[in-house]
Amino acid sequence: MSSSSSSSSSSSSSSALTTQRLLTLKISTGEIFTIDAAAAAARFLSFKNMVEDCSTDTVIPVPNVDGEILAMVLKWCEKHSEEGDKKELKKWDADFVRDLDQAVLYKLLMAADYLGGLELIDLLTQKVADMINGKKAEQIRRTFNIQNDFTPEEEEAIRKKNAWAFY
Repeated sequence: MSSSSSSSSSSSSSSALTTQRLLTLKISTGEIFTIDAAAAAARFLSFKNMVEDCSTDTVIPVPNVDGEILAMVLKWCEKHSEEGDKKELKKWDADFVRDLDQAVLYKLLMAADYLGGLELIDLLTQKVADMINGKKAEQIRRTFNIQNDFTPEEEEAIRKKNAWAFY
């Protein structure tokens, strides 16, 4: 995205279209990111509040998100701000989450939660649900590195009580 503003001589253009307001974001390492304020505000509650409350030259600290993850969040946000076919966007989203490793998926979820990105949270939690769907408890434990802290007796009682959940 360009950070320069330009004026349009077209009579059909509004002033909102002639000047692009950018949000400037600064992560804990000092790295700076910019994103269209309207796009960010439309997708993330925290950015919406910042757009409403801050002046245009305010640098917004984003201390809980690293550069790689913030870049991915902003890429997702920019893609979702574009006009386009919903089928194409759904395919783009599927491609976006397809090859995420668990560490990146977790960091993206944490960033989306921290920034108030409900649509991104929905996309990422669906990815987690897909990772669980159709798997037995032991497979899920292995996938997510969850220790089984039930005794064999406790586990058997749970299986009997919730037989519908175990196939």
